[in-house]
Amino acid sequence: MSKEKDYERRREVPSSSGMMRSILRETVPSSLRTARWLLSIMIPVSLLVTLLGYSGVLGFISQYLNPFFHFLGLSGQSAFVFLTGIFLNIYSAIAVMTSLPLTMREMTILALMCLISHNLIVEILILKKTGSRPLEMILIRLGSSVLGAVMLNYLMPPDFHLVNSLNESTAGHGELVPLLKTWLINTSILSVKVIVLLTGLMILQKVLEDYGILEIMSKTLSPVLRVMGLPRQGSFLWIVANVVGLGYGSAIMLDQLERERITLKQNDIVNHHIAVCHSLLEDTLLFVAIGVSAFWITFPRLFLAIVIVWCYRLITRQFVLE
Repeated sequence: MSKEKDYERRREVPSSSGMMRSILRETVPSSLRTARWLLSIMIPVSLLVTLLGYSGVLGFISQYLNPFFHFLGLSGQSAFVFLTGIFLNIYSAIAVMTSLPLTMREMTILALMCLISHNLIVEILILKKTGSRPLEMILIRLGSSVLGAVMLNYLMPPDFHLVNSLNESTAGHGELVPLLKTWLINTSILSVKVIVLLTGLMILQKVLEDYGILEIMSKTLSPVLRVMGLPRQGSFLWIVANVVGLGYGSAIMLDQLERERITLKQNDIVNHHIAVCHSLLEDTLLFVAIGVSAFWITFPRLFLAIVIVWCYRLITRQFVLE
């Protein structure tokens, strides 16, 4: 009798292919919805900034920021790099940065500022959708960028090594039609990348959850998260945000909230950290590839993020760690 029960029990266990089909049915529709929402923001913003750069508007605005950037230890032309990073992404900021005759010291300060405040419009909307107040997030990110720049300007030793430069910023030059063609090609590639990565991340999350790996990760990271002032439930989101960033990680953030794996209040605390410090892997390596020191653009972000979270907890009287 026991053999028959054991046989029936084994028949009820789904096969690997059956489990994968079930995972795909559950994750693909959700990831596609998130990708559509994310691209509906990213594509118009990208087109608008491309046109503003072509028209010279961004360059015009940067002129008025020159005195302020001198205060941060940067040349006036650095303003265009920061504005490009704010409205677009790290790749665009690096493209502009490497076209200017900047010292390595200036590049390091700019790298830190762009890592904190890049892709601001899109990522603020993601943070809003996952439980945080947009104005507060904007002030935190821009304020942290400035504070981080002041810290580096004070702490870093003088370095006058010039980066090789072939030409000055190309903003406002060239023909519009080729520019739009290039934008369309790059945007199409980005759209495919967003859909593929979001779907892959959702599948990975489901696999980690079904096999209990997610719980193991949460317990392992719990002591570190407590030092940072973060809830234990946010451990997986912290990993995702720092490996793939806010844009690609948004699908998992929304899914965790929908399934009540983390509350809006807990996620808001996590957002205060990852608003300042996220994508520690990919974005950091992009700047390291052009000669920027990983130390100066990593530890200041971690330090600022931890300070901001604990200040937020003190202000809101959230003293008890979950």
